[in-house]
Amino acid sequence: MNALFGLIPNTAASAIWAMVVASLLPLAMALTAKAIGGFNLADNAHPRDFLHSTTGAAARANAAQQNSYETLPVFLAAVLVAMLFFVPQSIINMLAWLYVLIRVGYCVAYITNLATFRSILWVLSIACCLMLFYLAIRVSV
Repeated sequence: MNALFGLIPNTAASAIWAMVVASLLPLAMALTAKAIGGFNLADNAHPRDFLHSTTGAAARANAAQQNSYETLPVFLAAVLVAMLFFVPQSIINMLAWLYVLIRVGYCVAYITNLATFRSILWVLSIACCLMLFYLAIRVSV
């Protein structure tokens, strides 16, 4: 594990990049849902109607998009609070990138209909956020 995260620079920019990637994940899921669902230019007049009418993997990709938007504010707040309270940057970076990797796995699990695995990944991603908040609390005491 340390070797994997040894690739992550020990700078605030690394955590900021993790926030950028996490912020782009819902867009990636929307594009995936549209690609799987057969979205074409005519559907662009009412793209939300198109996404609501999809089924199967396309509908699950759309649901992954929605869940990504739902958890994103918690993640962004957790990283910012941890940085504000001077949690060691290496820990922030590790948890931020771990969140991103878990969320990518979550999206793949959602699209491929691995419901139990998806739920486990969701819990793990939220645990990363909660750990960042916890560490900020510990540092501030």
